[in-house]
Amino acid sequence: MKSILSLTLNGRLREDVVPHNTLLLDYLRDGLQLTGTKRGCDGGECGACTVLVDGQPRLACSTLAHGVAGRHVETIEGMRRSGRLDRLQRAFHENLGTQCGFCTPGMVMAAEALLRSNPTPDRETIRSALAGNLCRCTGYVKILDAVEAAAREEASA
Repeated sequence: MKSILSLTLNGRLREDVVPHNTLLLDYLRDGLQLTGTKRGCDGGECGACTVLVDGQPRLACSTLAHGVAGRHVETIEGMRRSGRLDRLQRAFHENLGTQCGFCTPGMVMAAEALLRSNPTPDRETIRSALAGNLCRCTGYVKILDAVEAAAREEASA
């Protein structure tokens, strides 16, 4: 069964006919070609598919698309401003917070939710906010450094 899904995606209202059993991850990646949201574990364990729903981190692999009807959904593609990397994306790049890059979009989205609610988190708060996002390459130190750098940049702006 299908019906119209209406939501705000990356600041723009969308209406699409979507099957009721479609996961948000599949709607974004397959339906809209927003491939920054990654398919990792397909079980809600790795955080690679993290998006923001009404500003809160949500795992797209375990959320039905129709479950976000009428809500505001943000993906990594919506983070750019005027074609430029935002402060978190830039901080991840400049502080070597990415290696293979697979986990990076989910990490950035989880960090964005944190910085919106707590613009000056300490390292332990950052670690806690990113606990649901797994990285197999970096060992997390550079990721934590990147989030701290983005917070400092925001505080000095």
